[in-house]
Amino acid sequence: MILGLTIPQFTALHVAISFVGIGSGLIVLPAFARGRLMPRMTGIFLWTTLLTTLTGFLFPIVAFTPALGVGIVSTLVLVAAFWAWYGRRLTGSAGSVFAVTATVGLWLNLFVLVVQSFLKVPALNALAPTGSEPPFAAAQALLLLAMIALGYAAVRSVRPRADVRP
Repeated sequence: MILGLTIPQFTALHVAISFVGIGSGLIVLPAFARGRLMPRMTGIFLWTTLLTTLTGFLFPIVAFTPALGVGIVSTLVLVAAFWAWYGRRLTGSAGSVFAVTATVGLWLNLFVLVVQSFLKVPALNALAPTGSEPPFAAAQALLLLAMIALGYAAVRSVRPRADVRP
């Protein structure tokens, strides 16, 4: 039992929170990259992404695993994202810090989604049963490239531009 829930119930809650974080992140970050702030949706993204990470630590842990490492990195990244969004309100360099950390936070959630998809979806598992086959590597590489492009666009949207006049 975790927080009064069976492990399958808690897992379902953890996954539901994760999907809300991913969905809201996929709305917030492209908008941010276009220079549009979405305060409420950003709050949903940040808090559900943090909840996803924190609930991950509540699963029974018997040894250090890659999932635990991802959770630790995600927590550190989210601390910086919260500081930039709530503490500094994107002023100065905090805009770029937020762009990078929010992108990394979303990427980590999507990375785990790809891993879990290849583990749990039979058609994907048949393509990469151990997670070391080319289809898995290709999926993660495409995800990484997409997130780098999104992060680059997000950082560019907050950088001050020189006023160039002919």
